[in-house]
Amino acid sequence: MAKHVSETPATQLLKANKLAFTEHPYEYLEHGGALHSAEVLGFDPFAVVKTLIMQDQDAKPLVVLMHGNRKVSTKNLARQIGAKSVAPCLPEVANRHSGYLVGGTSPFGTRRDMPIYIESSILELPKILINGGRRGYLVGIDPQVCLSLLGAQAVQCALLD
Repeated sequence: MAKHVSETPATQLLKANKLAFTEHPYEYLEHGGALHSAEVLGFDPFAVVKTLIMQDQDAKPLVVLMHGNRKVSTKNLARQIGAKSVAPCLPEVANRHSGYLVGGTSPFGTRRDMPIYIESSILELPKILINGGRRGYLVGIDPQVCLSLLGAQAVQCALLD
């Protein structure tokens, strides 16, 4: 039941750069997050990457890419990027920065250019699933694309449960 999903700014950017990706639509669940999508799609939540819009102490937005089953240590992240503090944006603020709705935020094709930080262990995975720019839609890509296309910087800020 592969249904075609109309283009998003994210898929347009990937196609424009001739980057291969697979499409993984699923039934979106409010507050289900990466764990829900991993479960319904049959993927390891460690390989499903969340796109989190956060901000520093000056309310400057930034993007954090994190494993679906890990949380961000904002203290560790702030220390590594030279910020005093980092905190998640309110959903409506995140929507404004990214141009996407929370739950459908992709790091590709965001409205604003923001620094992007990726948990370094994500880069060791052969393939990741990451939001394709709408709720209930993930794309499968090589995680190295986050470095080559987004200029993401590797950080180590995962909280181990």
